[in-house]
Amino acid sequence: MVNWSNFYGLANFAKYRAVLPTSAAKNAVQMQLRQMSGGHDHMIVKPSRFQWDKFKDLLHFYTMIGLGPIVGIVLYCNIFIGPAQLEPIPQNYEPKHWEYHKHPISRFIARYIHPSPQQEYEKHLHHLFEENEKSQIRLLEDKIRAKMSERNDYQAYYYRPIIAKYHRISKQAADELEELRGDI
Repeated sequence: MVNWSNFYGLANFAKYRAVLPTSAAKNAVQMQLRQMSGGHDHMIVKPSRFQWDKFKDLLHFYTMIGLGPIVGIVLYCNIFIGPAQLEPIPQNYEPKHWEYHKHPISRFIARYIHPSPQQEYEKHLHHLFEENEKSQIRLLEDKIRAKMSERNDYQAYYYRPIIAKYHRISKQAADELEELRGDI
């Protein structure tokens, strides 16, 4: 009895083959059909697009969170504040560095985000001073090395009493050999 019901199911599936389009049957990858309850509705089984849809939703969400306030601030600044107007400078008043910018947003950025040109200049001067000090130290080290090689001496800041003793002995032996050889 059970075997006959299986054959009946196969025969029932065969009648839905005509529902598939012929072009889909020719393709290497065919869509799968799932029979819903009732026997007349079909559902196309395909890979999930959940990750792609979730990515697009989050991209739009965070884009709007970022763009909304920025667009609002720019519109407010352009409509209600507007660009700066030139006016004569009063006596004994030195304008701040951000007061030279025309747009209110660029003034805000120059005042609170970027360092002043004076700070940048002084940082550059400090960098030049440090590099000058390093070059002078290198020149002094070169002079010291030249004197040490000229006098056949050892470096004092590498001084170790045990090693220095043997160095003195080897230097004395070298001087004695030089005296024995004489002028050639």
